[in-house]
Amino acid sequence: MRIISGTHKGKVIFPDKNFRARPTTDFAKENLFNVLNNYIDIEEAVVLDLFSGTGSISYEFASRGAERIVSVELNYNHYSFIKKTIVQLGFKNINVFKTDVFIACKKLKGQSFDIIFADPPYDLEKIMDIPAAIFDNELLAPDGLAIIEHPGTVDFSSAPFFSEHRQYGSVNFSIFRK
Repeated sequence: MRIISGTHKGKVIFPDKNFRARPTTDFAKENLFNVLNNYIDIEEAVVLDLFSGTGSISYEFASRGAERIVSVELNYNHYSFIKKTIVQLGFKNINVFKTDVFIACKKLKGQSFDIIFADPPYDLEKIMDIPAAIFDNELLAPDGLAIIEHPGTVDFSSAPFFSEHRQYGSVNFSIFRK
């Protein structure tokens, strides 16, 4: 896993061998950020990273100069890894919280995020509830983007605020806008 662009471009991060998270592939991440660059100024963005896993997406946003990143991860080992890596990389603009994503969305209600990225476990029973957790809690800024990474078997196209679907290899992203 590597950081693709920005101040830490090329930096390789090695999670422990027993790490259970499935990080977004570098190929998919690079394509996703190419799309994001066309929609939003990342350097001034406030970002919410849900189901942070390895923290890969948070580090990418931090490296690209995002103003502030809030990372949410329930698994203690993943949370600890993210905290340790933030310190090692010297990022001051990432705050990580160990909690359930759906609880975090309720606690963050009314806060405004320019970009919300969610990469849930592909077998998450409540995967279809993620858009509601974002929009019912009014987390997305008026011109913001919410992106959910998901398996090809999941279809968000009938969900409110769905905008488009992108696929890069076996990785699928659904993009939402107000």
